[in-house]
Amino acid sequence: MKETVVSGIRPTGQLHLGNYFGAVTNFVKMQYDYNCFFFIADLHSLTTHPTPQDLHGYVRHVLVEYLACGINPDESTIYIQSDVPEVAELYLYLNMNAYMGELERSTSFKDKVRAQPDNINAGLLTYPTLMAADILIHKAVKVPVGKDQEQHLEFTRTFGNRFNRLYNNDYFPEAFAFNYSDNLVKVPGLDGKGKMSKSNGEGSCIYLADSPEVIRKKLSRAVTDGGPLTENQVKPEPIQNLFDLMKIVSPADTLAHFEELYNKMAIRYGDFKKQLAEDMIVFNGPIRERIEGLSGDSDYLRKVAEQGAEKARESARKTIREVRALIGFKSF
Repeated sequence: MKETVVSGIRPTGQLHLGNYFGAVTNFVKMQYDYNCFFFIADLHSLTTHPTPQDLHGYVRHVLVEYLACGINPDESTIYIQSDVPEVAELYLYLNMNAYMGELERSTSFKDKVRAQPDNINAGLLTYPTLMAADILIHKAVKVPVGKDQEQHLEFTRTFGNRFNRLYNNDYFPEAFAFNYSDNLVKVPGLDGKGKMSKSNGEGSCIYLADSPEVIRKKLSRAVTDGGPLTENQVKPEPIQNLFDLMKIVSPADTLAHFEELYNKMAIRYGDFKKQLAEDMIVFNGPIRERIEGLSGDSDYLRKVAEQGAEKARESARKTIREVRALIGFKSF
């Protein structure tokens, strides 16, 4: 039997190249080797109080882009979190055995308290128990997450093991982080501040659905400096970021050409960014075309969402039925 993998993404808008290389390409590979559940975490997004219109639009964006990138609904289970109410039920049970002190020590909670002091809601505090419910509802053993999510997996193991002890049953397995590839691609942003991220502003990201015109405009505004002052100079971070992007999307000889120009102090950043933009457009083109085609096929999207919800609920119903029996809920 294949091991179960669970992973989700919050619907906060369109997916960018960082999402694509950081998670989605691995999802595409995983689906053939594991029993995969990929969900769109719309319940998690409620901590930021999105409007109904934005929430639905963002969920639709992620569903379309998952499919456009190659996630196959016949090979894996793609579902919307709120379509599986058993997740919320397990979240309730886990909250009953989660303690204030440990939740308040969550790094992400402390970060949110600093970042949004006017919106410290209970959902932020209990975020780790909802994440644990997402994983435990399918009894997953592998979760493809980055280093910044390791603490949440520790919480998941804590809550699962605590449930097992309370009800004297080795019901929930321990889930651990794993990377499907040893060569994860770090995708830098255009703002010279590290990885590509929405939190650094829209101009930092190249989105999978960006038009050629938008890509050219964003690359023309990418952060650079006055140019190298000595031959073979070590590149400062903003310049290295752009070269790292070129390494991802451009032919090797194109990258070598601009590396040589930089090392000889002959590079013209305008030409460099124009070439990077055109290569980015070519790279993004097939995905963007599939996004455009899928976006207009509401019947297919509805079919995928309904199929995914039923497959996810089949797994979740079994877990909840067994959990309720272990807790002692019985019908008269």
